Amino acid sequence: MAKYTGASCRLCRRENLKMFLKGDRCYSDKCSFERRSFGPGQHGQNRFRKVSDYAMQLREKQKVKQTYGMLEAQFLRFFKNADRAKGVSGENLLVLLERRLDNAVYRAGFASSRAQARQMVRHNLFNVNAQKVDVPSFLVKPGDVIALKESRQKHPLIIDNLEGAARRGVPTWLELDQAKFQCSVKAMPNRDEITMPIQERLIVELCSK
Repeated sequence: MAKYTGASCRLCRRENLKMFLKGDRCYSDKCSFERRSFGPGQHGQNRFRKVSDYAMQLREKQKVKQTYGMLEAQFLRFFKNADRAKGVSGENLLVLLERRLDNAVYRAGFASSRAQARQMVRHNLFNVNAQKVDVPSFLVKPGDVIALKESRQKHPLIIDNLEGAARRGVPTWLELDQAKFQCSVKAMPNRDEITMPIQERLIVELCSK
C-alpha cells in the first residue's frame, strides 16, 4: 500500500499547524515546528505572497489528508462516500475519517500517533468484535469493541502510550477500559470533538469542482 515516507515535521511546517504527526516528540522541546515555525525549504521564511481561494482550499485538503495519513486517491473515495450520504458533506467526511480503525486506536490512547496506530493495525495487534482486522481504513460503528491482543498487553510501548493518553483525553464516543486493554464505540463521532482547526467547507468546494 502506498504511503508518505518523507519527513513528518516538514508537513506541519508547510501547513503552519502542529498536527501531532510524531506522537510524544510533538509535546517535547525537540518538536521541529516549535523550533522552526516557518515554512520548509530555502524560501520558507519569505512566503508573503497573496493566497488565492484555490490555494486556501488546497491547503485545507492537504492538511486533513496529512493529519489522517492518507493519499489522494483514498481521500477522494472517502469524500465521494461522504458526499453521497445524507447530511452535510463536510461533516460527513470528518465523521468517516474519525471512524477509521487506525484513528480510533490512536484516539483511544493505544498509540502515540496515527502513523503508529496504522502500523499496529497492519501488524494484527487488534481485534474488532473478537475478529481479526488488519485494515487501517476499516470503519468502526457504535457497538464495536476494539481489543488489543493478549500477547501484546504487557508491551512497554502500549503501557507508555496508555499512560500518556490522559494528556490528549479520550473522546466521548469511545469508552476505554484500560484494565482489559479494549475500548468500545459508544456512538458516532461528534464534529464538535474534532479539535483540529478544519474548515471542511473549503474541502467540499474544492472536491466538488
